[in-house]
Amino acid sequence: MRTPQDFSPLYRSFIGFDHLASLIDKASRTEKQSGYPPYNVELLADDQYRITMAVAGFAEEELDIESRQNTLIVTGTKGTNKTEQTERKFLYQGIADRNFERKFQLGDHVKVIGAFIENGLLHIDLEREIPEALKPRKIAINGKSLLTAKAEQLSQE
Repeated sequence: MRTPQDFSPLYRSFIGFDHLASLIDKASRTEKQSGYPPYNVELLADDQYRITMAVAGFAEEELDIESRQNTLIVTGTKGTNKTEQTERKFLYQGIADRNFERKFQLGDHVKVIGAFIENGLLHIDLEREIPEALKPRKIAINGKSLLTAKAEQLSQE
């Protein structure tokens, strides 16, 4: 059994990194998710990702994908058709036939761009779109500073 970690020193020590500290705190407190359904996370290109989940037995209308507040939530809900279950008698049932909810924490500026099902696998494509204001930019070196140039211009008027 693991003892809970106290991340309060992070809040005191890292000024401006409170979002990072709260993510670590949240990750440590969330209940342990089951291993169902299994999934892969792929890096397709520099800023493109794909989550692939094994959802055999689920129809497209039984799956729900929702993105909110940097969290991707994938939910599978099986219909409760009692008459079908009573007619079927399994000698062995190894294919899971249960509801699930799987959560993924997304990084800043990561957006879901699409999803599709192929051969019992649900593929969710993601892309990181960094806004222009946050991208690195080159600063040209001019002979004078802009403040000096403006001061000279004002003094001439």
